[in-house]
Amino acid sequence: MTTQGSNSGIYFHTRFQPEGWPRYGYEVQVNNTHSDPKKTGGLYGVADVFEAPAKDGKWFEMHITVQGKRVVVKVDGKQVVDYTEPADQQSAAGGFVRAIGEGTFALQAHDPKSIVHYKNIRVKKLP
Repeated sequence: MTTQGSNSGIYFHTRFQPEGWPRYGYEVQVNNTHSDPKKTGGLYGVADVFEAPAKDGKWFEMHITVQGKRVVVKVDGKQVVDYTEPADQQSAAGGFVRAIGEGTFALQAHDPKSIVHYKNIRVKKLP
């Protein structure tokens, strides 16, 4: 659940870093009304969403499915991203390494004014 003007993100296939924005993995944006035009459910900088599929102040469900090199993101049951990583994908601009493979998860705290609530986070290994 987001609050007015909040910005956050869910990273996957990332690595621990003691500081700074994660350099590895992908970010699924969590932002309904923040000034950043990239909105909830988009695969940040890769397959962006520019119209928020959810509202501030209301719980919404987000499902991120990664199977092989394919990423599907659904918000409240509506598919907003269907992206397949190219076979030769290794990095994106700015030194960020975007590659599906392995890693951990991270929840982004974008800035001190952004208040975003998460609950019922579940991870399931797919065949």
